[in-house]
Amino acid sequence: MLTEAKLDLMLTTPSARMIEDVKKIKGDIIILGAGGKMGPTLAILAKNAFEAAGCSNRVIAVSRFSDPFAMKLLNNNKIECISCDMMEHGAVDRLPDCENVIYMAGKKFGTSANSAPTWAMNAWLPALVAERYQKSNIVVFSSANIYRFCPISYCGADENASVEPVGEYAQSVLAREKMFEYGSMTYGTKTLMYRLSYACDMRYGVLHDIAQHVLNDEPVGLDPTAFACIWQGDANEIAIRSLLHVSNPAAKLVVTGPECVSIRKTALKFGELFNKKVIFTGEEQPTALLADASKCCQIMGYPSVSMAQMIAWQAEYLLGGGRTLNKPTHYEERKGDY
Repeated sequence: MLTEAKLDLMLTTPSARMIEDVKKIKGDIIILGAGGKMGPTLAILAKNAFEAAGCSNRVIAVSRFSDPFAMKLLNNNKIECISCDMMEHGAVDRLPDCENVIYMAGKKFGTSANSAPTWAMNAWLPALVAERYQKSNIVVFSSANIYRFCPISYCGADENASVEPVGEYAQSVLAREKMFEYGSMTYGTKTLMYRLSYACDMRYGVLHDIAQHVLNDEPVGLDPTAFACIWQGDANEIAIRSLLHVSNPAAKLVVTGPECVSIRKTALKFGELFNKKVIFTGEEQPTALLADASKCCQIMGYPSVSMAQMIAWQAEYLLGGGRTLNKPTHYEERKGDY
């Protein structure tokens, strides 16, 4: 049975290629916004990789830590934690110097009802961090939401595709990139924009949402039509290894799985695994939010976990009563309202 403890172990065990890469990372890593869905396992993965490589680099996690599970997991794995609300006046300036920064802080949900906090978190705070850590290497978590919807027959938007963010959340994500890009131009900071499309770890994600709908006899929305996603362990590994690919001008990297899959077929597969009849709503569309991770696969290698394996794990985890985060992705959204 796939338990939460086993899941965390899988997510935090470094691959051989990662262990080799972290030997080349000079200095410590500070993770800003480490208390979210991906941050805790990313921090532990980095620490485990350094230890496996025989390196003494420190990993520092910074967050408000509003989720007690995140803080407990980090403490149990002896990660250095700094509890900090970076939105408070002077908070960023008081953070320790560090050679390498992974910036994960951001706000998405609740934007439609009150967008000002989203803009502050996604645009104003990045400007402060870009200035504070101008001498560091910075990997900036971004999103494929900044791209336009593209035809299903198309392989998706790559790093050179034009950006056309729909809705204030996506616009604020682009603003985040622009603040760090300005910092890179102004201070010469080596930076990489990490444009992620749907990481999954069984407690949340697109696969989790589709599976929950099927398991609970709820309708599955067909409007998104198709999607790609990536195992969170692979996504975290790529984020850490991206510290070796920062540049000036800022680099861009699209991160997702190489497989584009049908919402309908995925739901039907879960129906088979759960022995459930699948209920659909909406209509399949000719376009979807798709991203092309060819460059990522070329420089980082293919993800270690396939879509078929993620689907199997997702079903096993939910059937075993595994804890979920209760944080829907709202993957069905096409108008940018979050």
